[in-house]
Amino acid sequence: MSREIKENALFIADAHYPHHGDTFLKILKDLENGKIKTPQLFLMGDIFDLLFGHNEYIQTFSKEAITLLRKLSKTLEIHYIEGNHDFCLKELFPHISVYSRDEQPIKFKLNNQDVYLAHGDKYVRGFIYNLYSKVLRQKRLLILLRPLEKPIINHRMEKLKVKNICGYFTNYQKRFDAIIKHYPKDALIIEGHFHQGVQYKNYVSLPSLVCQQQIGVILNSKLIFISML
Repeated sequence: MSREIKENALFIADAHYPHHGDTFLKILKDLENGKIKTPQLFLMGDIFDLLFGHNEYIQTFSKEAITLLRKLSKTLEIHYIEGNHDFCLKELFPHISVYSRDEQPIKFKLNNQDVYLAHGDKYVRGFIYNLYSKVLRQKRLLILLRPLEKPIINHRMEKLKVKNICGYFTNYQKRFDAIIKHYPKDALIIEGHFHQGVQYKNYVSLPSLVCQQQIGVILNSKLIFISML
């Protein structure tokens, strides 16, 4: 049975919580209290500026959002496409459909059209990046690092707090053309990662909740961007 994207489904990408505002947390609260209604929530990666499984300390930086997601997932269909900042989350969110980098892209249907979802960092990145990504996601490594977790995580979180993550991606067409080649010709491709908020050919580069203050929503079987300002 194929997975279906439903009317009024929401797509959130690259919120980089908690370092870049609390818009993501506000959305979760509005979902909880019914101000925002949706049958599906798609989290398209880098929702957290840094969050990974097999480690309790990293959760302390985003405790409220994690708690809300766990609560919402018991009544709301949520799909979490892991990014390069948030990974190994299946144990952390047992009621959410979590898709690792290795499992991406994930095939869905929107009416009769094939739709492929991925965070956006899987293709055309090169051997070194792919190897680094694979090693970083090893459960054994994450457990071995626990004795040094606080200084390592604190240092990384401080660097991420001041990192400028917004900017125009010059010559994005060349990168998107290279990614498109990995997918079936007639499919719709939806990815985050690039913080652009543009639709190019059959490729949708989702807006970053931080940079564009927008999310995606399915209206009349089309993906559009709406402002959260």
